[in-house]
Amino acid sequence: MKLRDLPSVDELLRDERLAREPRELALAAARIALEEAREEIRAGNEPGPCADAAAAGLARLRAPSLRRVLNATGVIVHTNLGRAPLGEAALARVAEVGAGYSNLEYDLGGGERGSRQDHLAGVLRRLTGAEAALVVNNNAAAILLALAALAEGREVVVSRGELVEIGDGFRIPDVLARSGARLVEVGTTNRTRVADYERALGPETAVLLRVHQSNFRVVGFTERPRLDKLAELARRHALPLVDDLGSGALVRIGDEPTPAESLRAGADLVCFSGDKLLGGPQAGIVVGRAEFVERLRRHPLQRALRVDKLTLAALEGTLAESEQTAIPVLRMLHEPIAAVRARAERLAARVGGEVEDTVARVGGGALPLAELPSAACAVEEVLAELLRRAEPPVVALVRDGRTLLDCRTLTDAEADEVAAAVERARS
Repeated sequence: MKLRDLPSVDELLRDERLAREPRELALAAARIALEEAREEIRAGNEPGPCADAAAAGLARLRAPSLRRVLNATGVIVHTNLGRAPLGEAALARVAEVGAGYSNLEYDLGGGERGSRQDHLAGVLRRLTGAEAALVVNNNAAAILLALAALAEGREVVVSRGELVEIGDGFRIPDVLARSGARLVEVGTTNRTRVADYERALGPETAVLLRVHQSNFRVVGFTERPRLDKLAELARRHALPLVDDLGSGALVRIGDEPTPAESLRAGADLVCFSGDKLLGGPQAGIVVGRAEFVERLRRHPLQRALRVDKLTLAALEGTLAESEQTAIPVLRMLHEPIAAVRARAERLAARVGGEVEDTVARVGGGALPLAELPSAACAVEEVLAELLRRAEPPVVALVRDGRTLLDCRTLTDAEADEVAAAVERARS
C-alpha cells in the first residue's frame, strides 16, 4: 500500500461505527488511525484496515483515564496507586450522599444556613479528645492553613531535623513560606533540645512547630525533645504548639503517635492525613483547642482548601467503622502471615508460579523502618508489562528476573482477578 491509497478522513467518518459517535471524537480517532497507518507505510509495513483502527482508537479515547488497579506491590499505602482504598461503609456513604441533594451547608433543625465543617467535628472530638476539629483537602493544606492563620508575617520555630520533604517534592520549608510565615531553624540535623527552641524565641515568634519524621528516621547519635517538654515551653511563653503528624492514625500502629496522644502531651493543634493510616479519603484533619481551630475556620484560605461533600461522606463512613478489619489498610496491616501465604499458594497453584517469602511495606510516608512479613507468587519477568496493560491493570514488583505478585495487598477476590490476568497475558 502507498500513502495515496489511504482513505480520507471523510471516508472514515462515514463508517457506521464512527458515524454514530460525536463528530469531534470520531474525527480525532480517524486522524490518529491515519497517522499510524502513514507511519507503518513509511516503515515498510502493510497497515491494517484504517476503519478498524479508527474504531479501536475510538474505544481508547472513550476509556476513562483514572482506572481501578490491582496492587500486587506489597506497599499498603501506595501513593502512586491512590493511597488508602476505601472501606464499604465509606463507599456506601459516598453513593448515598452523591446520588442527590444533601444538608452539606444547611441546618435541618434551625432551617437556616449551616457549616460543612460541623458534620465531622463531633466524631473527631470524641475520637481524639480535642475541643474542636476542622477538615481541609490534604495535610499539606492543613499545615499551610494553620501557619497562615496563626503566624502570617511572623516567625515559626522548627527543628532542622524536621524540615522534611513529603511526596512529589513538597518540602516543609516551602509550605511554610507560602503561608506567609518566616522560618526559624533550631538545633542540628540529628540533635535538637528544648533549650535550642527557647534561645530562638523573640517578640516575632508566633508558633512552635513540631513535624513528625514520618517518611524517614535518623538513627545513632540523636536527640529530640519530648512533646510534653516542648508544650511546657510553649505554655510558658503563651505560644501555640502545632504538631504535624503527617500520616496520623487513630489507633496505635507501631511507633506512629496518635492525635489523642499528641493532644494529651500538650499540643494545641494536631494535623494529620485522612488517606494514609486512617484508611479514608484524601483529607487534612486539624484537631485541638477551640480558639485556634476557630482562627483557622475564619481564615480566608479555609474556603479555598475546604473539602467537598463526597470527601466528607467518605471520611464520615471511615470514622464510623468500629472494626479495624472493615478498613482495608488496617486489615492488610494486621492480616496474619499464614493467611497471606495461603493466598499466595492458591495463586501460584492456579498460574504455575512459585511462592516466595518477601517483605511488605506500610508506605505513604509512614513507619519507614517497618517490615511486614509477606508472601508473593513469582512468575516470569516478561509478564510485568503485560499485566500493567491488562484490564484491570496489575502493578507488581520485578526482582531478580521475576515478577512478584505480593499477596498482602490483594484480597482473595483480587487474587482471582490477578490469576485470570496472568492467564490472559500468557495467551
